[in-house]
Amino acid sequence: MKTSFVLPSIALSSAVLIALAGCAANPAENSSSTPAGASITMTDPWVKAADEGMSAGFGTIENTGDQDVTVTSVTSPASTDLELHETVANESGAMVMREKTGGFTIAAHSELHLEPGGNHIMLMDLTEPLQPGSEVRMTLTFSDESTFDITAPVKDFAGANENYEGSEHEGMEHNEMKMDDSASESAHDH
Repeated sequence: MKTSFVLPSIALSSAVLIALAGCAANPAENSSSTPAGASITMTDPWVKAADEGMSAGFGTIENTGDQDVTVTSVTSPASTDLELHETVANESGAMVMREKTGGFTIAAHSELHLEPGGNHIMLMDLTEPLQPGSEVRMTLTFSDESTFDITAPVKDFAGANENYEGSEHEGMEHNEMKMDDSASESAHDH
């Protein structure tokens, strides 16, 4: 699955938005705006299935535009509390997940990989179970307040535990750190 949206100028922006009005059946391509001069694409978005509590979102965000962009937040009807998370070594050298202060900057002509055991979108306080085969709508917000809507399928995924530090989620764990071959195959099946 690949979702893209390009807005190189105000005149073209209007034409694209009008053209997309007829594509309401696919919310992933119905974004209200993206950063000026940017061309944003998200490839293979997916969200980990979960009955309650927490889940995570993954995929590759590509910026083919000439300007750097910064994703500062994410919203979704699937969760009341979303954060952008990074993987870092703590003082003792253990790999932990924590909220990415300031968001993720994607350089011009570059990609941001959101993947199990790495950077990802954390969905906490799920509003309902996320069942395999269903879809999750999310809206990325950039530093200039522009947005990009995506729709990600929910997939089964099994992996090892991760530890979180910082904020009220310190000491919490969720299963996604390491992928074995069977989890990798089921996570990327379409």
